[in-house]
Amino acid sequence: MADENVEETQAEEKKSANAAPALTKPVMLGRKLGMLQLFKEDGSSVAATVIAAEANVITQVRTKARDGYTAIQVGFGSTDAKRLSKAELGHLGANAPVSNLREIRLDDVDGFASGQEISVERFAPGDKVHVSGISKGKGFQGPIRLHHFSRGPKSHGSDHLRRQGSVGSGTTPGRLWKGLRMAAHQGVDKVTVRNLKILRADSARSLLVIEGAVPGGKNGIVMVRKA
Repeated sequence: MADENVEETQAEEKKSANAAPALTKPVMLGRKLGMLQLFKEDGSSVAATVIAAEANVITQVRTKARDGYTAIQVGFGSTDAKRLSKAELGHLGANAPVSNLREIRLDDVDGFASGQEISVERFAPGDKVHVSGISKGKGFQGPIRLHHFSRGPKSHGSDHLRRQGSVGSGTTPGRLWKGLRMAAHQGVDKVTVRNLKILRADSARSLLVIEGAVPGGKNGIVMVRKA
């Protein structure tokens, strides 16, 4: 028992030594695992999203003097070194190989260093967070689905049931106005859902359970930032 306690203490000390400085609004990357129903103590259920949020490793620190701005670069998602190019491995340096890198702008980067970690412990149940991700791609869509246009007539030989209709005149101005709503590609956009509530923060399993839906499909990379 004494040996186990010593090992736990050493692990905690090592973990705290590798931890990045505290942030006013903590932020970290995670991977969307899917959605579930979470039952509250009163028996009611709420839709929730489970996010795998293993510790983010700081891979680089941007400074005003060297880079012209201040930011930290964080890595998420352990991967095999064989999956990375030599340039990517050289960029990571002594850090373990990661599959995703993101930069986070900060006003002050004092105390931050390469190799430090940002973990789930910075979030607590009840915290409000903003979650950003890439929305699901839905392909090329017509104006009815994309812009909620009304449909054309069904009968009397009409061929404009779901068509665009007139988009401009042939005389003045004699062209299409820029920004006209037409059929286009839908999805694969950066979307941020604001003020979602954290229901659970499991540091042992590196999981966040957030109330409601977040952008993207399963296994999509999301950024969680405290509101």
